[in-house]
Amino acid sequence: MKTILHKATMRGKANHGWLNSHHTFSFANYYDPSRMHFGALRVLNDDIIDGASGFGTHPHNNMEIISIPIYGALEHKDSMGNTAVIKENEVQIMSAGTGIYHSEYNHSKTDNANFLQIWVFPKEKNITPRYDQKQYLPADRKNKLQVVVSPEKDDAVDINQDAWFYLGNLDKDFEATYSINKAGNGVYVFVIKGDVAIGDEKLNTRDGLGVWDTNTFSLKANSDAEVLLMEVPMTV
Repeated sequence: MKTILHKATMRGKANHGWLNSHHTFSFANYYDPSRMHFGALRVLNDDIIDGASGFGTHPHNNMEIISIPIYGALEHKDSMGNTAVIKENEVQIMSAGTGIYHSEYNHSKTDNANFLQIWVFPKEKNITPRYDQKQYLPADRKNKLQVVVSPEKDDAVDINQDAWFYLGNLDKDFEATYSINKAGNGVYVFVIKGDVAIGDEKLNTRDGLGVWDTNTFSLKANSDAEVLLMEVPMTV
């Protein structure tokens, strides 16, 4: 098993006044040639947006874009005609394909919103753009890993890639064994909150650990913890 650790304090930072962002991988003005991506996982941004602020209309193409609110809510509009509010316990995905325009604004005029902005390289390029958004019950990830993104057209939002995302709310001392869905994939574990251990690696809030060249690995919660696991192909 191979691993790579990214401590929260070593992430790229950008404070634009209305937006305070931390970048796990190179993004915008943050560039580190050793941190361009983890397999097909290209972007993992931890964004805090001021009230009454947000990302104006801008384009994307040939990228899978996933948004996971940590707290607060986002107002979404796009060139496919979708208008939605994405709230806590929901996951949104856009397959940008041949090209889309979209905007994301804080739904609140006064309170901050925090969400994870995640980009994954697609399996097929130039597909017709598509949008999906679903709600997930926290009870369904209590001491278990709840699938929220999947290519299998199940209860998860559908992704144009051999990728699976899981959320877990784990009690202290809970242990889980993760089994890779597709041979050759790796998993990037991101700790939303709390302390977990994977083998000899100890992770704290907002730390990330890439794991690959293994079929399974064990995860233990050293405190009450919330985790996001992103399984992606290691070749792009």
